[in-house]
Amino acid sequence: MFDPVIAPSGTLLGLLQRGRGDGTLHALTAPRAEALAALNHCVLRDPRHDWQLENRSLYYARLYLDLHGGLDAIEAHLFDPEDVLDTDESRTGLALAVLGHLASYGRRDALALLRRYAAHGTNWAWALDELALRDDDAGLRALATPVLARFATDAEGEAELAATVRDAFEPRPWRLWADDPRESVAARVRAAQEAGSFDRWQRQMRPGGPRPGWSVQAVFEWAQQGVERGAALHVPAARCLTAVAGPEDRAEIVRAAQDGTEGARCTALRYLADSNDPDALELIEAAVATGTSGVVDAAVDAFERMRTLAAVDRARGWARRPDPLGAAAGRVLACRGGIQDRDAVLAALREAVRGEGPDAPTLWTLVDGAGRLGIACAAPVLRHVYRETASSHLRGRAARALAATDPSFGTGFAVECLWDCEETTREIAARHAETGDTRVVERLRRLAADPAEEAEVQTAVRSRIGPEETAV
Repeated sequence: MFDPVIAPSGTLLGLLQRGRGDGTLHALTAPRAEALAALNHCVLRDPRHDWQLENRSLYYARLYLDLHGGLDAIEAHLFDPEDVLDTDESRTGLALAVLGHLASYGRRDALALLRRYAAHGTNWAWALDELALRDDDAGLRALATPVLARFATDAEGEAELAATVRDAFEPRPWRLWADDPRESVAARVRAAQEAGSFDRWQRQMRPGGPRPGWSVQAVFEWAQQGVERGAALHVPAARCLTAVAGPEDRAEIVRAAQDGTEGARCTALRYLADSNDPDALELIEAAVATGTSGVVDAAVDAFERMRTLAAVDRARGWARRPDPLGAAAGRVLACRGGIQDRDAVLAALREAVRGEGPDAPTLWTLVDGAGRLGIACAAPVLRHVYRETASSHLRGRAARALAATDPSFGTGFAVECLWDCEETTREIAARHAETGDTRVVERLRRLAADPAEEAEVQTAVRSRIGPEETAV
C-alpha cells in the first residue's frame, strides 16, 4: 500500500484524514459540497498508515449520514477498471467497510452496492464479510452462484475454493450455501468445507522449527538460517532455548551473546534478558556498541522487556545516551519508572517530538508514561502530538495522557473527542467532557442511543447521564 499524503491538521481534509472529532464538527458547518468532497477523498484514498489497526469506517459512515451524502463516488471507485489491475484489498477495503456501516443504519443503496460488488468486484471476499453481518438469508443465498463461479471446477479451482472457505473471516454465507436447496451448490460447498478442515488438521500436525530435543547450537543455527532468509527467528528461538538449555549451557549462551553470528547473538540476548541473567545488561550494552543493526534492535528490545529493579536503575543511567539504548531507557522509565523519573521521561518525550516528529513510534510509550506519571509540564507537548499525529491510536493515547495532566481537557479536547474515530478515545471523552457544554449533552444522548456504538462507550455515557436522558 502507498504511504498516504496527509493534509495539514488545520484543514478540513487534514482533520478528516486523521479521524479527529473536529473534522466532523467542521464538516457539519462547512459548505456541504466541500465537506462531501473531503469525505469522499478520505474514503477513496485510505489515509491510515496502518489500516489494520486504525478505525475510520464508522466515523466516515456517520458523516455520510449527517451530510445526507450519496454513494456515486464510492460506486465509481469500486467499479473503476483499476479494480481489476490493483487487487490489493486496501484499495477498496475502507469503502466497503463504510458501506457495511451504512447498511447497518438502514441505507438500502449501500446494501445493494455491497451485493453488486460481492458478485462482480475483485475484493469480493471483503464485501461478502460485510454482508454476512448485515444481509438477510435471501440476499446471501442469491450470491452463491456468482461467488462459486469465480472458482474453476478442476482440481486447482476446487483447492482454491477450499482454502477460501477455510480462511473465511465470516463463515455465515458458506454455512448457508452448504444447506442450499440446489444440490450442485450445496455439494460443492460441503466438499470445500471438508477439504478445508482436513487441510487445517494437516497444518496443525505438520512439525516446524526446533524441538526440545535439539541442542543449544542447533537452535542458534536455526536462528541464523532465519537471518540469511531475511526472517527474524530469534524470538521463537529464545523461547526454544528455554526448553533446551540447562545451567551447564550458560557459558555457551553468554559466548554467543558476545560474539556469535547475528542470529545466535540476537537469540542469546533475548534469552538472557528474559531469564534476568546477571550479565544481561552488560551484554546488551556491549551489543549496542559493537553489533549489527539487527543485533542492536534485538538488544534494545530485550532490554525493554526486562522488569527488574536493576534494569530500571540502569535505565536511569542510560537515559541521556544519544543512541538507541538511551531512547529505550526513556521508554523503560516511562513504563516502570517512578515519580523521580518525571524529568527524564519529559526530556525523552520532547526530544522524540523535536527529532522525529509527532508520528515517531517511540511516542506511544512516552505519551503513556507522561500520563501514568502525571507530568503536568508535558501537557503542551501532548497537545501538539494530539493535534498533529496522523495516527488515531496515538492521538487516543495523547487524549488519555491529557486527561491525567491537563486541567483544561474536560472543556477542551474532550469535547471534540466525543466525535473521534476511535472508540477508546470516545470512551475517554464520555468520562471527562464537561456537560456544561450543550453539544456534549446532545452528543452523549446520541451515542447512548446509537446501536452501532461500542458497549464500553455506552457504559461510560450512562455513567454521566441518567437513563431518562439516554432514552430521549
